[in-house]
Order: sequence, then C-alpha cells, then structure tokens
Amino acid sequence: MQQFTLLLSALFMAGCSQLATKADSEPEQKRSDMVLTVIEDWQPQDVSHTTYEDIWQRIIASYQLDTNIDNPRIAAQLNWFKSHQSYMDRVAERGVRYLHFIAEQIEARNVPGELALLPIVESAFDPFAYSHGRASGVWQFIPSTGRDFGLQQDWWHDGRRDIRAATEAALMYLDALQREFNGDWLLALAAYNSGAGTVRKAMRKNRARGLATDFWSLDLPKETRDYVPKLIALAKLVKSAEEYQITLLPVPDEPYFAVAETGGQIDLSQVAELSQTPLDEIYKLNPGFNRWATRPSGPHEVLIPVAQYDVFTEQLASLPASARLKWQRYAVRNGDSLITIAKQFHTTPDALKQANGIRGNIIRAGEQLLIPGAFKSQDSYSHSVSQRLDRLKTLRRPGNSERVEYRVRSGDSFWEIARSHDVKVSDLARWNGMAPGDPLRAGQSLVIWSKKNMPGKREVIRKVNYRVRSGDSLARISQKFNVRISDVKRWNSSQVKEKYLQPGQTLTLYVDVMR
Repeated sequence: MQQFTLLLSALFMAGCSQLATKADSEPEQKRSDMVLTVIEDWQPQDVSHTTYEDIWQRIIASYQLDTNIDNPRIAAQLNWFKSHQSYMDRVAERGVRYLHFIAEQIEARNVPGELALLPIVESAFDPFAYSHGRASGVWQFIPSTGRDFGLQQDWWHDGRRDIRAATEAALMYLDALQREFNGDWLLALAAYNSGAGTVRKAMRKNRARGLATDFWSLDLPKETRDYVPKLIALAKLVKSAEEYQITLLPVPDEPYFAVAETGGQIDLSQVAELSQTPLDEIYKLNPGFNRWATRPSGPHEVLIPVAQYDVFTEQLASLPASARLKWQRYAVRNGDSLITIAKQFHTTPDALKQANGIRGNIIRAGEQLLIPGAFKSQDSYSHSVSQRLDRLKTLRRPGNSERVEYRVRSGDSFWEIARSHDVKVSDLARWNGMAPGDPLRAGQSLVIWSKKNMPGKREVIRKVNYRVRSGDSLARISQKFNVRISDVKRWNSSQVKEKYLQPGQTLTLYVDVMR
C-alpha cells in the first residue's frame, strides 16, 4: 500500500508539471480536474500468470499499438535494425536483467507492451547512458523531469538510473501523456521525446493551416520524427523476427533479480562478496549507485540475482555492523574542513556528520573523526561515477589530435573553451562525460583532444608585459592579443580595480604567439 501511495504521489507531481507547462491557457479548475482524473482512474491490474516461451512472447502478447502501419520512415528504421544483428544481440544481453520487471510493470498498468522496447530506442538498454541533453538511465530522464517524478539525485545515488524507480516513473509519465493527448500513444511518445509543449505547438500550427494533427502529419524535430518509427520498427521486428531474418537471443520469462534489505549503508564490494556475485554485476543491477557504497540514509536495499538471494541474506545476518564499511580514524588538522576531508576520503560532508554525530559544520584541530571508506581501491569499483569518467577521459580519440588537460577558470564556458581549442562543443562535453548544458566549476579538469598542438598548429604561450597607452581599453587590448577580457582582469586583479585603465600601467598577459 505504501508503494501505491508513492506512485500516486509521483503521478500527481508529474501531472502538475505537465499541465503547468501548457501553452494554451486553461481554467484552473479544469487543470485540477484533469490531474485528479489521472490519479483516480489509475488502478493496478492483476498481472497475468500465463506462462510464455520467453519474455519476447510475453511482450508481444501485450501489444496495443498498430504495428501494421505502412510508412517509409518505419521501413527505413526497420531496414537498419534487421541489418544489425550484433546490435540486437547487445541490447538483449543488457536487457535480460531488466525486461521481466518492465514487462510486469507494463501489464500492471495495462499500457502497450511495445513500451518494453522503448529503452532500446532511448539507451540501447545501457543503464549508464548519458545523452547530450543531460538525460540519464535506460529511460533517459533529464534532471528536472526526474525530480518531478520523485527520482532522487544526489552525490550517492541517481534515481534516474535506478531500474525499478525509473521504470515506474517512465510508465506513469507516458500514461499521463497519452491521457493528455486523448489516448493517442504516438503523440504521447513524441511528447516523451521532445516535450509536450513541442508537440502541442506543432499541432497548433497544423490546425491553423487546416492540416491533420496526427503524429505523421506534424512538423517535429528530426530526432522526434525518427523516434516513434524506431519503436514501431522494433515492435514489428520482435513480433516477426523470423520473417525479417533476425535472431532474438532468448530471455527467460522469469525474475532476474530479487530485492534484498541491507539494514543500513554497506560497501558494494561487500554486497558482491556476500552474494557471491561479481561486483560488475552488482553495479549493473544497481546502476543508480554513484559511489562505492549504498546511500547512507537509504533506502537500504539492493538488487541481487534471484539465485543468490538466500546466500546473501544468510551471510548478511552474520556480518558484524562494523564490517559493513571500512572505518578509519582521522585527526583533524589546522585548516581542515568537512568539505576538504570528505573530498580526500571520497565521501560527503553529510556522511561525515552522520557518522560522527556532528550537528553543525564546525570541527576543531585535534578532534578524532570516524571516516567511512571503501574496502577496496577506487579503481575496483568499475562503474562508479569517478571510474566511468576516468575511463572516458583516457580513451584514445581518432584523428590527428593530442590530449590536453585544461583547468577550468572562473567565467569559462563550453563554447569559449571549444572555440579556443578548435573543437566542437558536443565533442568537448562528450570527452568529459558531460552535456553542453552542464555547469562548469572553476578548477575542474577537462580533457581536450586538440589539434592546436599538432605540427602546423602549435601553441606557444609567452608572458608579455604590456604598458597601457592613451586610448587603450580592456576590450581593445584583449582583441589585440587574442585573449579574453576576463583573463586580463584575472591576471591583473591587483592592478585592474577601476573601470578605466590609466596610461603607463603595466599589465601581465599570457599570449599564444602562434595566434
């Protein structure tokens, strides 16, 4: 019952969020009635106990969309999928962990079974996928929509990658969208991809021109125009795999994972050891965990392979509380703060405060702190955020480029950094496991695969002492030496205090003499 209440709460937030963004003005009472209708009408269904040959047959049995549509956009996507057997093998190998749970949730909500294939379109069933639009997880929630649906995102855990929570949120979101679009699932899917506002705007334009407002008639972004055809093509392929000469790897129609209570925070390597499961597998079942341990304040549960549930619970029951995490004592030194100590030991200030019963933020030299730490070296936790990012940064990039380590300065932006190194903003973000819209922090290290340092495009930085002349300004000097005004100010923070420069002042500049 508690889970059902949480689901309704999330649906209410999502409904409010969607309705609040409507471009068309609607009376407040009508909006309220729409949200309440969504909540009141939703009821969990009894999940069918029919036994299927495999999960693909179970998904096909829940189909509700018209997969017989004859459309060249569908045909183009179908041709691609049926000619890429290795891709279909890869998504099936990843999806085996999640498909049974997703199929159950789809049946419980009586929504189209084709939605079970949507994570293939979104992320190829890669739970660690992170897109250019800051979307994350197999269902590719952006941060704001994730928060609307109660998907918690913090240093320890990202609910957008949590398989159970994100699946429930995605299906509720899609169900709310189809209600908003009067039961039209294709418009709902388009809205899931590009936003309900984008779809409504395209519909208004067509109405004004006397044109049809179905999905196939709308002028939508290219990604969205391909999005729905991809799902229908996949549904056709799964339903008639033999006809399209494609092989679907068999996925048993049985639970892959079980939910195990941990009773408190625990190191993921301990979970792996107690359940006799590889740590890599634990991460793939629990991709929401960002670090080396579960979240200090819970929820205190993990997913483990069904076959390992009994051995895990038995071993956990005999594990001393002190062995859940590795603890060490640390003597606070002059200049220490909770932030600096947390950074040093790969934890958070809140975790330190919780472990040591600290209420405020004040610590004093000489105090002894208990520091929760990892049992193994950080590189052992291969799917933690830091390790995934490190691997991404060390990958050799194609082409004639050199790896450059760039330290972010105050006022920097992706656009400025990309321009100065002659690279694309999208590439710069991707090389660093980020999206172009992500915020940059002063002091942050970025990897740039730059051609500037290659023969013929060398970068030679020289320190220049420039004496200000009559009529000079910061803008004129920065333009003359091809540097940023913000850099000139930072390099000369003690001299450049007034709005105007004075003739005779000496400024220090760091100039690329090759430019």
